[in-house]
Amino acid sequence: MELGGKLLIAMPGMGDPRFDRSVILICAHSGDGAMGLIVNKPTSDLNFSGLLDRLDISRSPEGRDIRVHFGGPVERGRGFVLHSTDYPHGPSTMSVPGGYMMTATLDILEALAIGDGPQAALLALGYSGWGPGQLEDEILRNDWLLADAPADLVFSVDDGTKWVKALKTLGIDPLTLSATAGRA
Repeated sequence: MELGGKLLIAMPGMGDPRFDRSVILICAHSGDGAMGLIVNKPTSDLNFSGLLDRLDISRSPEGRDIRVHFGGPVERGRGFVLHSTDYPHGPSTMSVPGGYMMTATLDILEALAIGDGPQAALLALGYSGWGPGQLEDEILRNDWLLADAPADLVFSVDDGTKWVKALKTLGIDPLTLSATAGRA
């Protein structure tokens, strides 16, 4: 099962509150495990300007303002910029299946701070990670639904509706979901 570039949509009743109503873009998936970024949980304690100040990066009047998200519980002090493919990338940028790129170096933050950089971007602090077979087991346990990852949903500024919109891409009304799993 190839999961790279897919969305994970948390089922109601998710046991871990950090993932409650989460929408996660899987950035990498292999036999060694999986890595993804939560794309619908902005941080309440840090904005982009504050992050630039902490990193001593100057912002020009033309500078972009992107939301800072909680990407997951692993390495919360590490930042990842998920972005469109229009940004010139080098060896520090990883291709993500589905037409996305991910960069974890300061140069992309500096570019955004002066108004350059990719057309679409989402900044995440931390990431969500799974060991070998762990994510597959969680999917089989009905913790997650899988969906395609349209860029307009992933990069939408309306984080509060991403979970519902992700479910609707599958034709699912969230009111019909049960917090209990079962098998027929």
